[in-house]
Amino acid sequence: MASAHTVSDSDSDKTTEPDSHDTLKPSTRNLYNNSPDLFDNTLPSTPVKRRVPSVTRQRGKVHEISESDSDDSDQSASHVSGKSLSSMTKSLDTSFSKRQEFKEKTKHENMTIVQSDHSQKKGRSSSASKYEREKSTSIGQQLESRQDKSSGDTGSKDGNKALSRTNQNENCDAESTKSGLKRKATDSKKESQTTLQKHETVRLENTNNNMPQDSRPLCKYDAICYRKNPTHFQEYRHPEKEKGHTSSATEPPPNKKLKKESEAMVGSSLTQTTISKSRGVSELYKHAQPFSFFLTKVAGIADKYNSTLALDIKDILSADMGNLVASCQFNYMFDIPWLIQQYPKEFRSKPLLIVHGEQGPSKTELEAEAIDYKNIRFCQAKLEMMYGTHHTKMMLLQYDTGMRVVIHTSNLIKQDWHQKTQGIWISPLFPKMAKPSATEGDSLTYFKKNLLEYVSAYKAYQLKDWINNISEHDMSAARVVIIGSVPGRHTGDQMRSWGHLKLKRVLQQHGPSNTAVTKWPVIGQFSSVGSMGANKEAWLCGEWLQSLSAVNGGTTLPSVPPLQLVFPTKDNVRCSLEGFPAGGSIPYSINVAKKQMFLHDFFHQWRSEGQGRSRAMPHIKTYLRPSPDSQKTAWFLVTSANLSKAAWGALEKKGTQLMIRSYEIGVLFLPKFFGDKELFDVSSNLELLKSSTNVFPLPFDLPLTDYVKGKDRPWLWDIPYMDLPDTNGNIWCPRAR
Repeated sequence: MASAHTVSDSDSDKTTEPDSHDTLKPSTRNLYNNSPDLFDNTLPSTPVKRRVPSVTRQRGKVHEISESDSDDSDQSASHVSGKSLSSMTKSLDTSFSKRQEFKEKTKHENMTIVQSDHSQKKGRSSSASKYEREKSTSIGQQLESRQDKSSGDTGSKDGNKALSRTNQNENCDAESTKSGLKRKATDSKKESQTTLQKHETVRLENTNNNMPQDSRPLCKYDAICYRKNPTHFQEYRHPEKEKGHTSSATEPPPNKKLKKESEAMVGSSLTQTTISKSRGVSELYKHAQPFSFFLTKVAGIADKYNSTLALDIKDILSADMGNLVASCQFNYMFDIPWLIQQYPKEFRSKPLLIVHGEQGPSKTELEAEAIDYKNIRFCQAKLEMMYGTHHTKMMLLQYDTGMRVVIHTSNLIKQDWHQKTQGIWISPLFPKMAKPSATEGDSLTYFKKNLLEYVSAYKAYQLKDWINNISEHDMSAARVVIIGSVPGRHTGDQMRSWGHLKLKRVLQQHGPSNTAVTKWPVIGQFSSVGSMGANKEAWLCGEWLQSLSAVNGGTTLPSVPPLQLVFPTKDNVRCSLEGFPAGGSIPYSINVAKKQMFLHDFFHQWRSEGQGRSRAMPHIKTYLRPSPDSQKTAWFLVTSANLSKAAWGALEKKGTQLMIRSYEIGVLFLPKFFGDKELFDVSSNLELLKSSTNVFPLPFDLPLTDYVKGKDRPWLWDIPYMDLPDTNGNIWCPRAR
């Protein structure tokens, strides 16, 4: 299930692994507080090693954000003064010292009480001793259960909690310390229970101290390691996990290797289930026609934003959509046990094919997850290009009455369906034909032909049955165009079958006229950034923008149109529902950013007030050509492709071949195939979208919101952010490798 940890240009889904440590050494704290900033003229004289992001808590305290501080109606979060920060740090250090002193004092008292307890027990009968041992064991188990529950409660804090002001934090810290001391003093008076509890604690401590030193290497995930394979626990030690501790973060960074359960997620699932039941999935699907474009449901936002044009993975796989016979899941990241639970019980034993790009140990680990599921088979996508990934996200769903195709932007892990903004397109139910045909039953958009070409490009025998299934169904009802990418150096006619050249060809055949879109900008929105080259003309504003600005019947435009890019700021991430951990799914490295400062001139903030998702960080990827007044668009594309050469392709050998590294897929919406209009009416306003089915639903607001000059910085995932805590009280402290 794990992937290589090298971040490639196309790697939008590389998520982070949190540290098991929650504090920095005092000697290094000042250095990281002054983290390297690519917007500064100079960098710190002391070099900072490249670090993989993680999340830490300031001295273990829970910081709360007030609504005024993280109000998503503001373009940025409020700032805490340097004096207040200093005061808060001093208060935290003082309380920490007090807690340490009290811990040592309590431990000494514990030993005294236990010795006294042993003397009293000498005269007891054997039956009484047996009773006390059983009672001690029971209480010890209860304590462990309470610790686990308490840990889970901490881990499930809702991202909507607001950050209190600095003075409130100081008072909260002081009161928390006094309250803790008083509570422990009171508890010590309860001799009958407390004695046994302390005896159990000391016994465990003494046992741990007398154990021989473990020579196994430390697992870097420790307390939040998700793995279940016994071999992993034989090879690596997990001291914090074995103690029953969890990460100090309220919610750890979402990543491929993290499967932490939280009560917030459970509560969200219950809410989403209630919404789905109150309004059938089939009804939601019908209301979304003719575009059939949805966003994923988000925990922590108002129910009204999840009740229309929004679906969960359980909705997609529900029996309300059809009686499932078999399914095929194409994706980048998988959590097999979690995925199986998303299917209705009656479908969990149906044949399931997993198409992935894992190699070596990661492949073995993924297959080990499915060892208990006899209905699962695997297909490994060939990745012959260095730094390439299998980034496609698609479902093929076979029913007893037909077939559906779902193209979306989410990994098949819990975190991607929780508090992120994701996109989904669901096809109509394609009926089965009398006899299979690769050419019959196709749409005006050549959907069937393009889908067959894409799946056949894997050259995998495991996909043969699904190729036959596609051939057996009538897909003439499809209205979208498939825009895919497959690895390789494509020449001749194949050059225009993939990547940005495929999009260019389709726009030249079916796109807007030049007169209709003169001076209309091109907007790109994505969750990962690759290397653009030495300057903006090298690729971004050269071949890539030329393809996206193509028009019907034309080969080139008189001038390159304006380009606008949507990418979250540091404060967008900090004040999000997930807080800093959301940035683990938005990889943009400082080393890459320093080489392409020109790119940031095109950046705009992530804002989605109309859809209620301004604080749900985007993992969706969309591209469009809107009008200057933001009321219309010439086309709209939702895809797995981020802003990178690896995903879209780059011309080589003087434009005679297109080199693509990764698998990607998306669908293009063109007005021509949805009626007689040349343009789509668009809006992100949910109330307007509820009342009209002819308005295309945008996932973010138009017009775009500029970065605040001198203040807003693009999110960079491998530098620390310790000046202000996030929504959940965390700071972001990447750990050197």
